[in-house]
Amino acid sequence: MGPAARGARGERMPTQSGKESTQPVGKRQAVGVTMEVLFASVPVTDLQAALGWYEALFGRSADIVPNKNEVMWRVAGSGWLYVIEDPARAGRTVVTVSVSDLDHFVADLASRGIGAGPIEAVGDAGRKANVVDADGNVISWIQVATGS
Repeated sequence: MGPAARGARGERMPTQSGKESTQPVGKRQAVGVTMEVLFASVPVTDLQAALGWYEALFGRSADIVPNKNEVMWRVAGSGWLYVIEDPARAGRTVVTVSVSDLDHFVADLASRGIGAGPIEAVGDAGRKANVVDADGNVISWIQVATGS
């Protein structure tokens, strides 16, 4: 058997069954290389049509507009969500963002005209609520259980 699955800080990671994995997790990250930034894409059919909804979702205009087909929001320290016009892939994305207070966040979304689905438990891991854009892309908002 290979080494147990390990998290970013070396902790043993449970599988979906809740048992610790004893299977190899694949090739290791390159030695001496640090992953620094995450860019998650959400492809839409028509960027200009989607822009108002995403501005309401984030409560502000895009942080960066690199070109006419793409806009970006910084959603966490080194985590970015970019919305890109790509009709062939539109509506097939699920992105999850963790927030510190899901109830407050969902209420804030509602005040901006964004209706979230019901808040649901995600096992013992926490709770989530989904929003869906006009193309069918799902943005999940989660609050991770703190164990206290």
